[in-house]
Amino acid sequence: MKKVLIISYYFPPSGGPGVQRVLKFVKYLPLYGWKPYVLTVKDGDFPARDESLLNEIPPDVKVYRTKILEPYSLYRKFRGLKKSSAIDVENIPAEGGRFSIKEKIVNFIRSNFFIPDARIAWKRYALKEGLRVIEEEKIDLIYSSSPPYTCSLIARDIKRKTGIKWVAGFRDPWTDFLNTPKRYGIARRIDRKMEHSVFREADAVDVVCSGIEEDIVSKYSDVNRNKIFIIPNGYDESDFPVRENEVKNNRFTVTYTGSMYGVRNPSTFLKALEELYEEGFISPENITLNFIGRFGKEIRHMLDNSLFRKSINVVNYVSHSESIIYLLNSDALLLIVDDTKDVSKIITGKVFEYIRAKKPIIAIGMKDSDMEKLLSETGCGRLSSHNDVDTLKDIIKEYYTSFRNGIGGCNFNDEAIRNYSRQKLTGKLSAVFTKVLEGV
Repeated sequence: MKKVLIISYYFPPSGGPGVQRVLKFVKYLPLYGWKPYVLTVKDGDFPARDESLLNEIPPDVKVYRTKILEPYSLYRKFRGLKKSSAIDVENIPAEGGRFSIKEKIVNFIRSNFFIPDARIAWKRYALKEGLRVIEEEKIDLIYSSSPPYTCSLIARDIKRKTGIKWVAGFRDPWTDFLNTPKRYGIARRIDRKMEHSVFREADAVDVVCSGIEEDIVSKYSDVNRNKIFIIPNGYDESDFPVRENEVKNNRFTVTYTGSMYGVRNPSTFLKALEELYEEGFISPENITLNFIGRFGKEIRHMLDNSLFRKSINVVNYVSHSESIIYLLNSDALLLIVDDTKDVSKIITGKVFEYIRAKKPIIAIGMKDSDMEKLLSETGCGRLSSHNDVDTLKDIIKEYYTSFRNGIGGCNFNDEAIRNYSRQKLTGKLSAVFTKVLEGV
């Protein structure tokens, strides 16, 4: 069995969607002849923690955890935030929003001194341990998972020192992405140089959607497009419990799971509901709105001031297994894609668990996007644009009427849905590994 060293900052007990991709690869790679070893952090400052995910790490997988110097404790003290505050959901304002003086100072430091990201101090520890593991375990291949993009730099430097083959994985684009700092001058040139070196030196690049592929080749013409492979996110069938009977709700129950902040906000959805209320179609007494996850203060303000605030159930981050139960116990699922440029080819990871739950999806995003095509392909829902309240109202009315009439509301394409199982997608990654190792 071939051996692969997986370098990932996000690994249990880290929670959130980012950890799922690597965790499932680790789970299913042995089925395809690859034995995984994991290099990650000890006591990472994760945006969310899910201790239950530790039980999903196969017992025979060796996990190497190293020291890391995290800057976020100082950041929280400077901002006057609680130790448990999630930095990401509080650090991206809504469109037209403004940063405070303290936020501007912190963002300047972040942009100019933590390149490519705030995990850069992990590099020295991970590099030393990675080299040791490779020699001790006779590793055949490296796989890195980014963000954070520091993981890619660690893998790059290991390859430079050992010559070992390397596949670089990306869940998000690197420079000029929504969640990455806006950099200028020397800082921007350093960041772009790091990014370019990673895409040029990796033997293969694994991306979750065509949008990241397009981003890479548009920036760097010398990167061979043939070495970029699209392996989407997916769902793990074993995460979904077998149920003999569906839950029957007295009120139309719509659930959102995940993070929400800045331009990813529920303003259009709440506006559509409020107009339907004014038209006499639906009332707060007829609906339950579950918002499960991590939300910035601007989002909580929107929810608290909605006409439907008495229908809204805000639940802080729950375990992954609990989030699945919320999906299965719903009558429809709310999906909101960032209202920003260049999102037409980006597909958020959680949508795959949405489609496996087989509940009608009320999506708000960009028309004619890859997200809308996925919903059409799987028969799992409909999408309206952020500024098209009338279409969104029609979608809500359709699914609410189906709920009242006791019918499903969607024609699910089971065969298309099965194409996104984590086990099947891991098989595609193993094929990339084999190609790289054999020099095909």
